[in-house]
Amino acid sequence: MWNPFAKNSESVRKSQQNPKAATQLHLRIAEIRDNVVVLKNGGLRGVIKVSSMNFNLKSEAEQNAIIYSYQSFLNTLEFPIQIVIRSRKLDLDTYIDKLKGIAEKQTNTLLQRQTHEYIDYIQRLIEYADIMEKEFYVVVPMDPPRSQGQNFVEKFWNRMHPTDSIAGIIRRHQEFDQLKKNLNQRTTTTSSGLENCGLKVETLATADLIALFYQIYNPITARNEKIEDISKTNIQSEAELGH
Repeated sequence: MWNPFAKNSESVRKSQQNPKAATQLHLRIAEIRDNVVVLKNGGLRGVIKVSSMNFNLKSEAEQNAIIYSYQSFLNTLEFPIQIVIRSRKLDLDTYIDKLKGIAEKQTNTLLQRQTHEYIDYIQRLIEYADIMEKEFYVVVPMDPPRSQGQNFVEKFWNRMHPTDSIAGIIRRHQEFDQLKKNLNQRTTTTSSGLENCGLKVETLATADLIALFYQIYNPITARNEKIEDISKTNIQSEAELGH
């Protein structure tokens, strides 16, 4: 079972003993739980994955409608959002594994050989063509009131020294429930506005967020060592643990 509080406390203790602390201790992210990213300053971040559309293929009337809807969406926002465009090498490993399974079950020798040839073609194409895909995300923030009163110097210092402390962990956990409630309201508002623009949206869950940041911070390793299915692990939140 996983207790975020105990884990962070242990990380703080080790970092104090070891001046060459692990790299993750210097990241702004403290933990990922209950479908949100929790920062060390107590702030929460919800991440929405957004589909794309081919704007140029739309008629002039459709384009004007999309522009008007997006303008209305921006005007309704009473909080900042961050739009992130992520480019990465196309990953078809899951698709290829599925094809291999189909080939193994194929009883027709000709069809089996053609399936293997198609798999080889796809693998060579990805390797040599270096095909890239783009993903679009909208990050919705919710920060505690105490962080909003910080001046520029304090914010800069916290960004340069994002280490954690036991006092900070306790305060962060005390603030979590109320901040998450407010974050959910912002996330719902943002999702509705994007859907009105004709886009498909998906709020990332805990497992999706863990996989996303694993791929971002370990781009090479992530291609060779896939992250295991989080749903099959024995990770539990504090609510599930009865805290």
